[in-house]
Amino acid sequence: MTNQIHTSLWFDGQAKAAADFYCSLFPKSKIKIDTNLAVTFELNGLQLMGINGGPMFTINPSISLFVTCETVNEANLLWEKLIQGGKTYMAIDKYPWSERYGWLQDRFGMTWQISVASTTGAKLKITPSMLFTGKQFGRAAEAISFYSSVFENSSTTVMVPYPEGSDNAGKVMFSEFRIDNFDVIAMDGPGEHDYVFNEAVSFVVSCETQKEIDYYWNKLTEGGAESMCGWLRDKFGVSWQIVPANIVELMTNPERAGAVTRVIMTMKKLDIATMVNAK
Repeated sequence: MTNQIHTSLWFDGQAKAAADFYCSLFPKSKIKIDTNLAVTFELNGLQLMGINGGPMFTINPSISLFVTCETVNEANLLWEKLIQGGKTYMAIDKYPWSERYGWLQDRFGMTWQISVASTTGAKLKITPSMLFTGKQFGRAAEAISFYSSVFENSSTTVMVPYPEGSDNAGKVMFSEFRIDNFDVIAMDGPGEHDYVFNEAVSFVVSCETQKEIDYYWNKLTEGGAESMCGWLRDKFGVSWQIVPANIVELMTNPERAGAVTRVIMTMKKLDIATMVNAK
């Protein structure tokens, strides 16, 4: 199977403004596709999509973007730009795990963790980061194992457990894993939190064939729930969009976009043939 995974961010009409702002902060960044519904863009080579979805869902810290910076100065400058109009979750400072680290929410609602790399020679990197809290606390390792079983070319590159003797011993303090060559961070977050995974930050799987759509849909809905228009929730509450690789082409074709949109609105799992033949 061949597919491409990327992160989707839900905005209330501000997708283009957010994408423009983010692209101004990072090298190797650009807007790739801009439509009324969604904006596809790259940040430092990482593909993302911003959806103009309205007020239905709100981004929260359960999935953030973790930025590993090369220097303290780079981290400080990035923090200064992102915090304008936003708010602080953890003040940028020196912590036991990083020479410079902070967690914030920007003015568009997206949350970011800014950190300086602990190893010399590390390059700037942006990675989606999942925080397992509340009822999902302690399930990070289970999630890594599950996602690695679903996607090919998967591996765990970093696994740091909470220390023995601590209240959270055996839980995941920090990890980084790869599913189908897509890097993800996962952590168990102890304490009381008033947020959970939701549709505002989801993962998109672009599929070349109906067989791939069927496979990922069936695997990821095990213990989870089907939604509409190619959306689902897995057993951890994380939202996924399982879509054809040519969905943007189908939905932006001026002669066919209306018909394609109408049939998509009637489906849970997307059917490529029905979309292609929509009239």
